[in-house]
Amino acid sequence: MASDVLPREVARGECYRLLGVCFYQPEKDFFCQEKVLERLGKSLKQLIPLSNESVQALETAFSKYAEEELIVDYARLFVGPNELLAAPFGSVYLDEGRRVMGDSTLEVIKIYREEGLILNPEYRNLPDHITAEMEFMYFLIWKEIAALQGGDFQKAVFHLKRQQLFLDNILKRWIGPFCYLIRQGAATDFYKLIADFTEYFIKADNPNHFAEELNCSRRQ
Repeated sequence: MASDVLPREVARGECYRLLGVCFYQPEKDFFCQEKVLERLGKSLKQLIPLSNESVQALETAFSKYAEEELIVDYARLFVGPNELLAAPFGSVYLDEGRRVMGDSTLEVIKIYREEGLILNPEYRNLPDHITAEMEFMYFLIWKEIAALQGGDFQKAVFHLKRQQLFLDNILKRWIGPFCYLIRQGAATDFYKLIADFTEYFIKADNPNHFAEELNCSRRQ
């Protein structure tokens, strides 16, 4: 059973990691050298029904803009100096007053600490920045994968349940309005498509379903 599940879970982890990369400042050399969008497309297609054309559209949208155009759009959406068109912090959407470092941010910090994590001092964003939360999901999935590889299905199910809790209580609650604002404010097709793929993938992700599969296989 683990051998059947592992490729899918590796792809799921890669989707979180690579979609998270897309919310860092765009560097064309890095994206091309690491084949970020090509690998993202392959991983997404393993999990959700995407056509070759829709995957290719993302790569085409990235390649048609100069790096400076992407950086300007990125700054307008996520960085400033003016009012952010799509603030990339969960607390802006989850707490009253659209403020950063609110109660939901403290809850995210608590969840990280429960998993033995503290933010790297070199990480310059807030704990509930979209990149941090995507990378946290990647971390939880790889803990699950390590358990599967070790034959510990009970621990794998535990990590799947942790993923579902984080999605339900945190990430899925703000990804919709965040991606809506990206689509409304983006000047480039690239960020509009990133918003589409990110929202669709996260809303479709259902770790509890995978946990039920593992439980059923253990009972058989």
